[in-house]
Amino acid sequence: MPRQIISTPNAPAAIGTYSQAVRCGDTIYLSGQIGLDPASMQMVEGIDAQIAQVFDNLQAVAAAAGTTLDVAAKLNIYLVDLANFAKVNEVMARYFKAPYPARAAVGVKELPRGALVEADAVLVID
Repeated sequence: MPRQIISTPNAPAAIGTYSQAVRCGDTIYLSGQIGLDPASMQMVEGIDAQIAQVFDNLQAVAAAAGTTLDVAAKLNIYLVDLANFAKVNEVMARYFKAPYPARAAVGVKELPRGALVEADAVLVID
């Protein structure tokens, strides 16, 4: 099964040696997104704005793959401060509907570019 690289200018360009997403058959692996504005490549201010930008970025990559976050099977959330876990849930409710994907939330010491939150996802197309 050949790999297909997914890329869009509607999400931040990769800041390292990775692709925004890779599709293998019916599975799409979305790389981690932080709260970078794709137009300016600058970090948005504050945890609430960063969480929303992370999901906007993931949504943009999903759209470039021809799908939506509705087909997410698994999310991984990385937080510099786990006290922001409830805020992630609040914002996620705007992007996902039940039944929700499987998810992990992990506290980390730091993230690229001083981000406060990062998320990646695995999408499965029926």
